[in-house]
Amino acid sequence: MTNPTGTVPSTTTPATPTPARAGRREWTALGVLMLPLLLVSMDVSVLYFATPAISADLRPSGTQQLWIYDIYGFVLAGLLMTMGSLGDRIGRRRLLLMGAAAFGGASLLAAYADSAGTLIAARAVLGIGGATLMPSTMALLRTMFTDPGQRAKAIGLWSGVMTGGIALGSVMSGVLVEHFWWGSVFLVNLPAMVLLLVLGPVLLPESRSADPGRFDWVSVPLSMAAVLPVIYGLKEIPSEGWHPLYVVSVTVGLLFAALFVHRQRTAASPLIPPALLKGRGFTPALVLTLVSAFGMMGSAIFTTQYLQSVLGKSPLQAALWSLLPSVLIGVAGPVATVLVQRGANRGYVVAAGFAVTAAGYVLLGFAGTDSLWLVLAAAGILACGVVMVMSQLTDLAMSTAPVERAGTASSLLETATEFGGALGMAVLGSVGTALYRHGMPASAPAPAQETLGGALATAAHLPGRAGESLLATAREAFTSGMQGAAIAGAVLLALAAAGAAASLRRIEVADDK
Repeated sequence: MTNPTGTVPSTTTPATPTPARAGRREWTALGVLMLPLLLVSMDVSVLYFATPAISADLRPSGTQQLWIYDIYGFVLAGLLMTMGSLGDRIGRRRLLLMGAAAFGGASLLAAYADSAGTLIAARAVLGIGGATLMPSTMALLRTMFTDPGQRAKAIGLWSGVMTGGIALGSVMSGVLVEHFWWGSVFLVNLPAMVLLLVLGPVLLPESRSADPGRFDWVSVPLSMAAVLPVIYGLKEIPSEGWHPLYVVSVTVGLLFAALFVHRQRTAASPLIPPALLKGRGFTPALVLTLVSAFGMMGSAIFTTQYLQSVLGKSPLQAALWSLLPSVLIGVAGPVATVLVQRGANRGYVVAAGFAVTAAGYVLLGFAGTDSLWLVLAAAGILACGVVMVMSQLTDLAMSTAPVERAGTASSLLETATEFGGALGMAVLGSVGTALYRHGMPASAPAPAQETLGGALATAAHLPGRAGESLLATAREAFTSGMQGAAIAGAVLLALAAAGAAASLRRIEVADDK
């Protein structure tokens, strides 16, 4: 067939446009985005050393003290899905800047709080701000880096900063409280938020969904009612046991989760579009992210207690020692990215990351009551495996998700991380607690039979050899519990490695969407 000019039309398929590579502006913008991300992750643990000073100054009740510590994480987890969807509608940069303003203002209020109630309210607003910052940073990263290789590197950095911030928060808290007053742990947020508010409008592009539909307000309370009771119950079970209150809390949350899922399937414009979960690779990445967070937080509950209560380190010493494993985190993500970019199958790289995490658990299983370097090595290996996994799963999920749903996709990943972490502490913590109680003699005082902390407190009031004997027995029982939990963790992570290889090995990511 010929056209009017007599020439034969070309049948060559047009070449797929090469994604634009990010330049200095985008990488500078990434650096600006890393600051709020680092601070949001640090705020999870920043009260670790400030709590005694806050208690002496504000004199909170026992309930108020718990809320001061916990409300940030609860509000953050409860609002992640809402804020991710909202950013897709009103603009991710706009939501990021609004969150930065709220985070900065709440930090100032918290620093100079003159009552426990004021500090609780400020921490709640910090949680709201954090819920806007976390999915917005990832969604903006998704839109700024369209080249797959560059995007993978950027996400690897994002994952490393996110993981390292949690470890850094407790150490910074200790240093600041030692040299300044407790409010300084909040004031450190202000320079970064001011920098973000000044440079954000200049460096960050605005992006939003072209056709988001109406915002489903009914899903907002449903999502919070699903997330908060489950997170609360899972976080309390490791320390308090399977108390009926916590079991009921988890059950109620799961019932609301079922209602939330039903709402997403039937609403005209749902908060979480079901089509997003049907994207090839997205759901496996979501599930495996949860398992990875399970592995990370399931070990942390033991290593932090081991350093302080078994080895007898002070809180600040324990925090400083715990920084050593974090040094390796900065290498793990980039190494995984380079392997994939050089042709390694992503599914096998993720499987290798899970295998490395499992190896960390195996090493932890060999720890005795005086194994500082072995425990630190195990924690470092385990953390490297987690970062390898999370960097690749985040890249896979965000590359699979449509650009217009980047905020929603990011919020789902963060929510899965929160659930996985809480589940890891609950399950492995319960295994360790059960083995600890089994290892304690029936003749030991009741508080000592419950927890290692109870044994330490009881031993402090016992004379001479009786106290020393109780401490030695309790430390041995705790270490045995840690070993048993490590075996359980290693088995689960080994199964996750096999699952990752099977579910991800044939999934390829398109250049962009």
